[in-house]
Amino acid sequence: MNNFKRIFSDTRPVIAMVHLRALPGAPLYDAKSGVAAILEAARADLAALQAAGVDAVMFGNENDRPYEFDVDRASTATMAHVIGQLRNEITVPFGVNVLWDPMSTVALAAATGADFMREIFSGLYASDMGLWAPDAGKAMRYRNRLGCEHVAMLFNVSAEFADSLDRRALPDRARSAVFSSIPDAVLVSGQITGEAAALCDIEAVKAVLPDTPVLANTGVRHETVADLLAVADGCIVGSTLKVDGDTWNPVDPARAADFMDRARAARGAA
Repeated sequence: MNNFKRIFSDTRPVIAMVHLRALPGAPLYDAKSGVAAILEAARADLAALQAAGVDAVMFGNENDRPYEFDVDRASTATMAHVIGQLRNEITVPFGVNVLWDPMSTVALAAATGADFMREIFSGLYASDMGLWAPDAGKAMRYRNRLGCEHVAMLFNVSAEFADSLDRRALPDRARSAVFSSIPDAVLVSGQITGEAAALCDIEAVKAVLPDTPVLANTGVRHETVADLLAVADGCIVGSTLKVDGDTWNPVDPARAADFMDRARAARGAA
């Protein structure tokens, strides 16, 4: 059975981001506050999101700008430490994403017991970080070698901060990725973090992948969640749940609760 469907059934889940503060080794890391501050900020965001009733959470190193393809070991180790410290407080399914490193993402999922992982696993891109050519076969074989066949792999097929050098239409690229790599779900993104994917792109990808979960990956907002959940099989949300809707702020409990009220109403109406 598809791992994503096993975890979420037909929920059309809202997966909320726990954006960790910059990690050791990253230019924005606050050495004075240290890892303890990263942990406490993550704990507060996790508590707020779970209180709002999100269906799942995902831990990511969004603040480790500029991003890398071969992530510093300290980043992955610190993420594992933080998630390990919070493990007993996590009450919903959780995922991980080490930007933009598929192999580190797989390793982190194995180390923490994650239910799912997100990354750019396939394709060829010109990006802010240079030429981007992830290897889905290598990442999937690594997952299986680590005994994590049950961990759902969420393939982002329209990378942020990048432009695909594969000039096939997005639906054709998504359909090909499903045929060749067997992802558990496909994600459609906007150009950068917090920027929405075009609804017509999500509709087009879903039209060619009726049996594969297709999620909106970026830029979902309070005013758009109902329309998106009428088309998509779920969404990943971060920025709009933060104070003032700013990606780099803490989670705002009231905004998160309002978002989930709207998401539940949309699912109920459908």
